[in-house]
Amino acid sequence: MAGSGFDAVLLLSFGGPEAPEQVMPFLENVTRGRGIPRERLASVAEHYLHFGGVSPINGINRALIAQLEAELADRDEAMPVYFGNRNWEPYVEDAVRAMRDNGIGRAAVFTTSAWGGYSSCTQYIEDIVRGRDAAGPGAPELVKLRQYFDHPLFVEMFAESIDDAARALPEALRAEARLVFTAHSIPRAAASRCGTDLYARQVAYASRLVAARAGYADYDQVWQSRSGPPQVPWLEPDVGEHLSALADSGVKAVIVCPVGFVADHIEVVWDLDNELRAQAQERGIAFARATTPNADRRFARLAVDLIDEVRDGREPIRSASPQASEAPPLQGHSVDGALCTPRCVRG
Repeated sequence: MAGSGFDAVLLLSFGGPEAPEQVMPFLENVTRGRGIPRERLASVAEHYLHFGGVSPINGINRALIAQLEAELADRDEAMPVYFGNRNWEPYVEDAVRAMRDNGIGRAAVFTTSAWGGYSSCTQYIEDIVRGRDAAGPGAPELVKLRQYFDHPLFVEMFAESIDDAARALPEALRAEARLVFTAHSIPRAAASRCGTDLYARQVAYASRLVAARAGYADYDQVWQSRSGPPQVPWLEPDVGEHLSALADSGVKAVIVCPVGFVADHIEVVWDLDNELRAQAQERGIAFARATTPNADRRFARLAVDLIDEVRDGREPIRSASPQASEAPPLQGHSVDGALCTPRCVRG
């Protein structure tokens, strides 16, 4: 395909602090323009300070970059991999400037979000626009790769992590453990911003695929980590409320799979591993949490598969399913910050 080659890859992510003094400035970046009271930010800061002020996400992404570089080399597609964030160093603006200065003409952009919707996709497109604007004349063409919530490797990694989590439970409880999928909640007002219930439909579909691959015919899919004023409705049920309901119904063990997250960052290691685990212990429920892809080599293979789809003009690789006709659309492929569908609305 003419003009389809790439000179580099940009790993585009959310960002996170790496020292205690960075926590509040980072949170101010995340919430800028939203009028969040400083006392609320201070409360959230405690989650990061519990881990020494260091979010796991940057370290995970650096390890993923090493895997990407190795995977590209193994496929004889070696090229540099740049790293840029929205909310903390290394910022996407600096990454795109460096690409310009190094003579990069065209780069594939792989984001650490598998989903559609404003926060999960469109905001990354806005990051691309901001990065190219900062670089000015000579900025490389940036091709955002598509969403990948039903890629076979995505499904495989989560299914295997559920198996591993089940083995961490007491043997007598494994067979009766309830499987619960979680993803980050969003305001209901944003649920159809890029397509009717697009994000919720994608999460539900991915959960179904992963559950089937892991051998579970019955499971629950809930939401977590909501924020903002309590009077603003968000997607429900909340995972904490759901855990209470499971306890009331006599459930003795749960396996929580954070399918909505591709890395074990704060919403996973604090909200689930700390708060939800403590709640489970208080209710006498054995708790196991499935890991996320993090820097698994298969995650790098997934990313390079998406690059090859664009470069070679291939059809998207999607998991086979008896419900394939119900599969939500794949969106998110974008060039230089153009919206991929007229349904999307910029912030």
